[in-house]
Amino acid sequence: MTDFSGLGGLVDGRVLLPGDPGYTAGSQPVNRRYAGVRPAAVLAAASAADVAAGITWARENGVPVVARGGGHSYAGNSVNTGLVLDLRAIDRVSVDADTGLVTVGGGTRMGALYAALRAHDLAVPLGNSDDVAVGGLTLGGGVAAVSRAFGLTCDSLVETEVVLADGTIVTCDENRAADLFWACRGGGGGNFGVNTSFTFQARPTRPASTCLVLWDWAHAHEVVVALQEAVRAAPDEFAARIGVSRAPGSEPVVSVIGQHLGPASELRGFLAPALAVARPSRMDIADRTYWEAKDYLRHESAGGMFAVRTRCTPKPLSDAGVATMLSAVDKWPGSGNPDGGGVALFTWGGAITRVPVHATAFPHRDTLFLVSMDTSWTAEDGPGVERDNLAWLAALHEDMGEHAGEGSYLNFTDPDLPGWRSAYHGPNHDRLVEVKRRYDPDRVFTFGQAV
Repeated sequence: MTDFSGLGGLVDGRVLLPGDPGYTAGSQPVNRRYAGVRPAAVLAAASAADVAAGITWARENGVPVVARGGGHSYAGNSVNTGLVLDLRAIDRVSVDADTGLVTVGGGTRMGALYAALRAHDLAVPLGNSDDVAVGGLTLGGGVAAVSRAFGLTCDSLVETEVVLADGTIVTCDENRAADLFWACRGGGGGNFGVNTSFTFQARPTRPASTCLVLWDWAHAHEVVVALQEAVRAAPDEFAARIGVSRAPGSEPVVSVIGQHLGPASELRGFLAPALAVARPSRMDIADRTYWEAKDYLRHESAGGMFAVRTRCTPKPLSDAGVATMLSAVDKWPGSGNPDGGGVALFTWGGAITRVPVHATAFPHRDTLFLVSMDTSWTAEDGPGVERDNLAWLAALHEDMGEHAGEGSYLNFTDPDLPGWRSAYHGPNHDRLVEVKRRYDPDRVFTFGQAV
């Protein structure tokens, strides 16, 4: 058994062992599928210097080390059986209202960051969950409801502080350690170091409107076809999530939820072709402030266990692709998790496409829709239900390969994804390998799908 007492004397933060107050909060993954992974210790880091000490101590003592921000890694990659570096206390937010530069600690979560931005009425494209931390979001690219207009989270990044595998602390940007900065914009968290600070270029907010529209399943095919075309024809200021989903004990449903940086009258016009196809069972289209829209789009989840796979497509799904998707959702095997299962088409494009594919590590610049396939279950469901849900997901992902590309979104990580290197990183994989060899040649930072 490893003795962690020496580490405690090297840091200002606390070293937590199993049973200590704060240990569970600092190590529990959001995806309960990985709740059984228990670290030997958690370092509640108070600073970048603490992170550096933790990495150095772990390397010298042969202890695996991993960083944890919000714990939202879909594949449980923010927890291990060695030492977890809990970054939640590294969460200071500083806003320069004159320049629009926003500097945040690596453990800062969306709720706190949004609150700081709101005080100055400034926008950075961020996630829609208050508990997700900035590190994982940014390092995997970061797609927001406003990304068609404002770009990815990583596209707003201008500087980041990184603690490397040898314990040194570097600040990188377009001119300093530029190759590492390139990799930090979409190359994935946990690969090259521990990012303890991020600086973003913010911009003024804009008035907005939102939509939430539901249709009965009988109209699913024609509505999805119409919605795809409506989104493709809409300006960059509008983005939406087209969903087909099924919850336990319920009929499947078709939905669209989205945001427009403009008035609701324009938003109604964008959706008119789909509204003309079939009468919605629910429709909410309204003007909102930027901040009201952010709150309206906040993602809520029942939690439990889940798995997600994705594909990227540069154009709308064909009739056959839509039929394949709907047939699978209709046959979802079921579980006790209220989140259920389904498919979502997240609209990308716009400003995302205007950044060259090799300018950052994020490779999916030509994507119009991210096809996100997900399923969920609970611990009480038992291994048979889990097995059936994972088999359903794998079959759906395989079947959708005839209608969408192989590219997959790194932040919707799936530990069982075949061909993950090319799926996640595309033409940027080889350069990421070079960066890895330069900054972490001994692979101090590693996990199942590490570069």
